[in-house]
Amino acid sequence: MKSTIKISPILGLCFGILAVSTASIFIRFAQEGLPSLVIAAGRLSIATLVLMPFVLARSWHEIKAIPKRTFGLLALAGVFLGLHFATWITSLEYTSVASSVVLVATSPLWVALLSPIFLKEKITTTVFIGLSISLVGSIIVGVNSACHFSSGQFACISFSSMFGGKTFLGNLLALAGAFCSGGYLMIGRRVRNTLSLPVYTFLVYGMAAVVLVIMVIVSGTRVSASTPVTWIWIILLALIPQLLGHSTFNYFLKSLSAAFVSIALLGEPIGTIILAYLFLHESPSWLEIGGGILILVGIYVAAISNNQKQPKQEIQPV
Repeated sequence: MKSTIKISPILGLCFGILAVSTASIFIRFAQEGLPSLVIAAGRLSIATLVLMPFVLARSWHEIKAIPKRTFGLLALAGVFLGLHFATWITSLEYTSVASSVVLVATSPLWVALLSPIFLKEKITTTVFIGLSISLVGSIIVGVNSACHFSSGQFACISFSSMFGGKTFLGNLLALAGAFCSGGYLMIGRRVRNTLSLPVYTFLVYGMAAVVLVIMVIVSGTRVSASTPVTWIWIILLALIPQLLGHSTFNYFLKSLSAAFVSIALLGEPIGTIILAYLFLHESPSWLEIGGGILILVGIYVAAISNNQKQPKQEIQPV
């Protein structure tokens, strides 16, 4: 008789947050040797190749039984995921790690707005309050890149500077990445109940890889790395934030609402800011610290509502 291991959604999502928080750091190191689009394509391609032997050997019958409509949704989720990485990773070339991660983490806003329409999932008052608190925290962290304290006064850069030039382009790309992430999460919530995690991640990651590889070919982007260590960073991207991080969030999409899972992703800026301090020597300001605390409070408030409704996940060892 197979035993089951119960795992708390909160602990599981904390693990996922920790894993995805490494992405920006690995990307920054990889960008020293390869263009952003190639990094994104390499990340998803390697993740797909790692999953392929296991999924094809053990779940081929499940794949053959997938309805055409579900395959279409999986393909669309892969397109959203591919565009998410293409826009977000490219944004890191033009804006700061903190600003990019905070803007891309606004995906819960899109999920909250669209879930009632496409998923028929109502956003509870508690989840909405948690989302609002976390978004305020994200805005505060984002403001940090445009404002500062000087001589006891709070000053911000001009409006034209905030919405012009390369910084604006980077912020716009990060925001586009947030929208695509929201679409990817909502589709995942819709189809995860009918598919096992390995099959779902293999097909979606695979489609995203195809989209990104096509974009690399069409754009004529250089694919040769300046140093071999660049590929090590991309392999780490595939293994840690993708296979461990994103797959953890996809796992919980089966039982938790898309809105709550997307809110949990708001914890990523906190982990990223800490890692940026340790490895990139980007010291967090008091605004970032305060915003990070609000993000955690918002996640906790939203978690209270979901803990009251959701049982712990059960993992069946193979």
